[in-house]
Amino acid sequence: MGSGFTAASTTADVLEGIDLTGRTAVVTGGHVGLGLETTRALSAAGATVVVGSRSPDRAAAALTAIDGVEVEQLDLLDPVSVDAFANRFRDSGRPLHMLINNAGIMGGPRTLDPRGYEAQFATNHLGHFQLTLGLFPALRDANGARVVNVSSGGHHYSDIRWDDLHFETGPYDGMLGYGQSKTANILFGVELDRRWAGDGIRGYSLHPGVIFGTNLAPWLTDDELRRMGLVDDAGEPILDPEREMKTPQQGAATSVWAATSPLLDGVGGVYLKNCDVAPVGAVTALDTDITAGPQDSNLGVAPYAVDPEAAQRLWALSEELIRASGGG
Repeated sequence: MGSGFTAASTTADVLEGIDLTGRTAVVTGGHVGLGLETTRALSAAGATVVVGSRSPDRAAAALTAIDGVEVEQLDLLDPVSVDAFANRFRDSGRPLHMLINNAGIMGGPRTLDPRGYEAQFATNHLGHFQLTLGLFPALRDANGARVVNVSSGGHHYSDIRWDDLHFETGPYDGMLGYGQSKTANILFGVELDRRWAGDGIRGYSLHPGVIFGTNLAPWLTDDELRRMGLVDDAGEPILDPEREMKTPQQGAATSVWAATSPLLDGVGGVYLKNCDVAPVGAVTALDTDITAGPQDSNLGVAPYAVDPEAAQRLWALSEELIRASGGG
């Protein structure tokens, strides 16, 4: 698109001259890591931000210095909690201008939620899918809303495992589970945009970069972080935006750009990177042992992640999974 921004652009850069007064945003996990920077930036531009968190008290403590923020309980693994959050927001009568589906988990051992769903797919995709459907009336009432799914270049780890979503056969690899969930984020944005653009709701997904200190994978040790090239021997972050190693302010910039940029008026269903539309590239096989060292980060979006037929298939499957667990 030629947005004029770069990998080093920050939230302040992309919001320069943009006034969000009178607009409302929901940010899941908006009290920590990239979500905190997203909340801070949107609030500074005048928006009212509603943060969904499993631990409202902890979230409120982290957000005390930021004006215009509300905190609500939200557990993306609990269909009852998701519906309750959506119901409370709808009952407020407010339009929703920006929904940033930001919260997520990465890797680790195989974990199932109470429904028997693999936890990364359930948290990163299915909980956000249910939440977004529940907030549809408020998004429609905004007369121009954006839904932003924080995905990752890690979607190259895996396509959707259509016949084994929950890794019920064979060995489990946490990064394959993560990759599947991040592919789902992208496909969700594609189909949402196709279905809801006529209601003034546009969908996006994005790769924020690789940001140290987001608590996305707390199971990584200091030695593993060093081998990954994320920190130096003193434990300080190594910053190199051109190789995707960014500050939180740089990492959150693409989320904020997706939610607010006038350059995206009339454009949707796209995967973003470095505050611009990313090209469709080849499928790149990534090593799921992320502790082995730096990997190629100059990736476009994998073709399978923007395939419209796969996007429609995932939407139907996600509706089925929600209905089966009593959500929606």
